[in-house]
Amino acid sequence: MLVSATALLGATLGTVSGVLTLCGLSLLCKSCKKGKLERGDETDPEKAKPSILHTLTQFSVQKCTEPIQPQASLKFPRIYRPKPSVTSQEVINYKEHGATNDTSAAELDTCNQATEREEVFSLPRQDETLCTSEQTGAMTTSSSILYPKLHFSISLHKENGELHISIVEAENISVESGCEGYISGCVSVSEEQKHAHTAVHKLAAHVQWGEELVFALPMEGTEDTDSLDGEVALSLHCCDRFSHNSTLGTMRFKLADISMMLDADCWVDLQPPKQEVASSAGELLLSLSYLPAANRLGVVVMKARGLQSDKLKDNIDLSVKLTLKHLNAKLKKKQTRRVKHKMNPVWNEMMMLELPSELLAKSSVELEVLNLASPGTLLPLGRCMLGLHTSGTGLQHWKQMLDNPRKQIAMWHPLYT
Repeated sequence: MLVSATALLGATLGTVSGVLTLCGLSLLCKSCKKGKLERGDETDPEKAKPSILHTLTQFSVQKCTEPIQPQASLKFPRIYRPKPSVTSQEVINYKEHGATNDTSAAELDTCNQATEREEVFSLPRQDETLCTSEQTGAMTTSSSILYPKLHFSISLHKENGELHISIVEAENISVESGCEGYISGCVSVSEEQKHAHTAVHKLAAHVQWGEELVFALPMEGTEDTDSLDGEVALSLHCCDRFSHNSTLGTMRFKLADISMMLDADCWVDLQPPKQEVASSAGELLLSLSYLPAANRLGVVVMKARGLQSDKLKDNIDLSVKLTLKHLNAKLKKKQTRRVKHKMNPVWNEMMMLELPSELLAKSSVELEVLNLASPGTLLPLGRCMLGLHTSGTGLQHWKQMLDNPRKQIAMWHPLYT
């Protein structure tokens, strides 16, 4: 009995001590974990050693109360200004003609017209010197065009019946480099013409002649020239390296007006020569416009009428070829589409040509109506010229275009063979 009581007491005490031991161990473990967590908050998370529960990647999230402004994802498109695609001497020496002008979107929208054929003529580059003149931004108008000027004087020798015309100099001459020229005189009296001319000089912007032209006048029975019925014409001629002569300008005055011009220094503008009278081969309707901000010339070939029917018997396949010229050099060629089986064809095609405003006064446009009679055979039906060095409707249309920039000006032009 005693032994069993002792065993029961020992078992009870052992159980109590085990429970107390377990409680002490659990409290110790909790305190240790709490201390580790407190020490872990004080340490740098970037220097913490990796473990299974702690990865190498550390995320740092910072809260910000300031509003975030959205950034635009679109960029303003870069505008490419037009550059000259021709290599004429004045275009080569022209310093970035589009750098000071802002290109307007409305004007550039009209420059998207395409043509079927296009040719660019390149001229040999002679100088590398850049033009140093500053741009004023003003567009050339018909009132600011400089025509060639001729300086001369007149003297009359009544005892010999001779008219002496002293050619002093000429200014504002616009020709290709390497051209030569001379001054010719013609006196028409009583259906009789007498000619004389100066020596040939190399042409430049200013040329000195210092020569005298002598003409014999029928002075019998007259005391002065007021009673003479006649005319005097002075012309400036240019001859290029191909021996092709062209007239740059002409001035005329009556013999009856010589008495007012005697022994006086005369400065006269030489006017462009008149177009030779020829039978018209039809008419061509054109529209011109110039965009000064984009430095572009727009030519709209609209339609034709009254073409010669005798050249359209076998086949009717009509097109218009356009040639842009600066002085005597061809800069660019374009051609419209072909219209078949129509005597009065309609094209309505726009051709855009890059042309600085400073070159408008010395440039011209030539248009020629062609018929494809057979494969590979183009027959010209007629042509017309537009520019300040032309005459008739070509000169009138060009002046109206210069006086009304950014406007479409339409006009009928006769075609000459």
